[in-house]
Amino acid sequence: MKVRTLLCAALLSLSSGSVQASVPQGMTLKLMHEGVQLVGTLKIARTDELLGVWSSAGRARLLRCEPRCKVVTSIPMPGTLTLGTDARARVVLGGTFKVGQRVGLVFRLKNAQIVSVQATVTR
Repeated sequence: MKVRTLLCAALLSLSSGSVQASVPQGMTLKLMHEGVQLVGTLKIARTDELLGVWSSAGRARLLRCEPRCKVVTSIPMPGTLTLGTDARARVVLGGTFKVGQRVGLVFRLKNAQIVSVQATVTR
């Protein structure tokens, strides 16, 4: 548990000054049976690759759905990455969440960018 907290704190401290992405305003976490799914759009200045997403609940799973969903280690970002139930790329976080809860997320991109986002849990 302490390692997870230290990792999140380190990633958040690195994020100051390194964000070159458009921080999304409408990011939400859709409540699911045993966790949440990230819904929204992340825009960056150039082509990159999403390597991971973390929160206080742990590391999220990156999924690529073409046509079936499978866990992957990274997701290509051609400038704009749309995440959601109908999107080809999905980010799912396991755990217990409540509607209205605000969750801090840290996105790690391949070219050393770190993006911090606050998302609210919805139904």
